[in-house]
Amino acid sequence: MNDQRLRLDLAELAEEVTPVDLRDRALRTSRRIGIQRAIATSAAAVVLLGAATGTAFAILPNRGADPIPGTTPSVTASPSPTAPPTPSPTTSPSVAPPVTSTSSEPTTSAAFGRLHYGPFGSGEADTAHLYSWTPGDTPVRRLALPTNAAQLNAAVSPDGRRVAWVDDEAALWTAALDGSGKRKLHDLVDGTCWSPTWSPNSRQLTVRVGAADGSPGKAGLLDVSSRAFTEVAGFEGCHPVWAADGTVAFADGTNGTVVVTDRTGTGRRTIPGLGSKGSRYVCFDVAGISPDGRRIALFRIDRDKEAGDAARDLLVNAVLDTRTGKEITLPLGGRELRQAYFQADGSLVARVRSGGRYTLILVDKAGKKVAEKAEPGSLASMQIIAAAD
Repeated sequence: MNDQRLRLDLAELAEEVTPVDLRDRALRTSRRIGIQRAIATSAAAVVLLGAATGTAFAILPNRGADPIPGTTPSVTASPSPTAPPTPSPTTSPSVAPPVTSTSSEPTTSAAFGRLHYGPFGSGEADTAHLYSWTPGDTPVRRLALPTNAAQLNAAVSPDGRRVAWVDDEAALWTAALDGSGKRKLHDLVDGTCWSPTWSPNSRQLTVRVGAADGSPGKAGLLDVSSRAFTEVAGFEGCHPVWAADGTVAFADGTNGTVVVTDRTGTGRRTIPGLGSKGSRYVCFDVAGISPDGRRIALFRIDRDKEAGDAARDLLVNAVLDTRTGKEITLPLGGRELRQAYFQADGSLVARVRSGGRYTLILVDKAGKKVAEKAEPGSLASMQIIAAAD
């Protein structure tokens, strides 16, 4: 069976390896630009200019290309980062069995939900479509957004009904996934550092807004229905993520720490081992947090490496315990982690690179592999922006 699977995988790889490798080489060279990361207060000041986002990306045309640079370390305990990748799964609708098959193990109810994709790389077109895909089905094209917004700040609500984004004129909008019901919510909104993030009930957005007189921006909560804004003093950083239990986490933006707090900004603490004195790693990009706020998916780097810019990056190379800072080992079979998103039931969808294509691995709350599914080739040049029903 292994020989047959290997032959099938080699055939698939032969069909796709050439365009993927060319894309990797062309885009990886622009993965990180030589601009130091802006701190939160600086990013807030930038957004006060009417066309802040458009201006920022006039000088940052291709912030990154492949969401999975070849230098990203594996999260699994593989013996060597240069070990050959595990062969890709077949595209059969059946799912892979659990990691172990002993009859004494309890069953799990975890299942793949709907994932939402946006472009990776600004491209030349003025607009870009979002896509939704549930493993086992066909990708569905959604509304078109300004290209910069689609890549850098578009956010799908947890109930999977609406999208929020900040356009190149720093205006905050929301609409249904099909583009209907488009509404403007606010002007002078930061779409680069403190991009909009939905509350767990899909009724509010965390945003940073500026004043017309040029005074420093304020971060807080915007009610989507009434458009009323409430400042939250403890929200100071970049790239917030919001857990179902009310936990809010974000990158500090100054020293590489990651702050964990609540919706009122109180009870602030930092995740151990990130940015603190003597720590090996720093982090400026946070992608997701578990419903209970106890696990976080992020991109961490050695503290002596180049930090990059302040724009959102959904690349993930580690999942950590928010209380201890310890890395959580994922059952990826030696494959390299590229993105990770938590689902409402606490399970994790890990996007890995295997051969010439992407594969999704479903991991339940207990850390057990439940299933894996090959991703359609049509989504290979895109990145996941949300896991929402």
